[in-house]
Amino acid sequence: MTGNQGPAHKRSMTRRKVVVAGGAAVAVASVGGGVAVTAFAGEPGAGSTASATAAETCYKLTSETTEGPYYIDADKIRKDITEDKEGIPLTLALKVIDSETCKPVKNAAVDIWHCDALGIYSGYESLSAGAGGAPTDAPSGTPADVPSGSPTGEPPSGAPSGGTGGGGHEEPTDDERYLRGTWKTDRSGHVTFRTVFPGWYRGRCVHIHVKVHVDGEWTEAGYEGGHTCHTGQFFFAEAAVLASAEVAPYSANTTERTTLTEDTIYDQSGTTGGLLKLTYDRKHIARGVRGSITVGVDPDATHDGQDAPPQPSASATPSASAS
Repeated sequence: MTGNQGPAHKRSMTRRKVVVAGGAAVAVASVGGGVAVTAFAGEPGAGSTASATAAETCYKLTSETTEGPYYIDADKIRKDITEDKEGIPLTLALKVIDSETCKPVKNAAVDIWHCDALGIYSGYESLSAGAGGAPTDAPSGTPADVPSGSPTGEPPSGAPSGGTGGGGHEEPTDDERYLRGTWKTDRSGHVTFRTVFPGWYRGRCVHIHVKVHVDGEWTEAGYEGGHTCHTGQFFFAEAAVLASAEVAPYSANTTERTTLTEDTIYDQSGTTGGLLKLTYDRKHIARGVRGSITVGVDPDATHDGQDAPPQPSASATPSASAS
């Protein structure tokens, strides 16, 4: 997917003005024909909307995060990534803009991928944490040759520093590809996916992974060349996650859950950090959820997930590195 990577040039990183309403800074963004008002920080409401006459506010750069070990490069070119997975229907409406010029980024390839309701990633079912909180093929018993003392010398070359950092990329262990997909932004920078509300696993809050690729070409075979200008994650307000936990099949997930404020990858910056604006019926979340966000990117930069800040280790278990 990434192909040839052109050099990035230095760009102005000045923050743009935001609309101020009721003493709080909010971002006004056109999403699917409507105007959504979402706070830059804190948990968004269940779908407050308002009309506005001002032009769309230009967002600052959306936070970069680790890619995680379970990315599969542009394997499925599609908007509906649900396949046969059970869960609360989720419509994910994204808009990609250049954070410097405020212009839409059209014809970009947007990848998303996430776990199912029980914490399992397709392509890595034997490695995912799942509802039990441990890999499905984890050995039982206590090893008899546990090393003692402290390690000496330098760490092996290529070893991650500063905690898990999402671990290295893992090769797929199976042919499943549910809850993964790539699609093209339109002339307005919009792209919409149909999926299900993600579940959770040990060490991470509920999230969706995303990559944005630019300067490539769309062919009959898919998307070729270009470079990755953004690698990030989208996050969900606690109120929505708690509501989903009451609904099957999420209610069968007994794994201890990491909250939004406890997560080691979400940077607590609200919209800039990837916090979605969620719209749903508070009394009947099972009917479906709409999540939306404007993603501000630097099309000239390369952010493939390897340059993300290191995160502290959440746990020593394999599932903690499944970012």
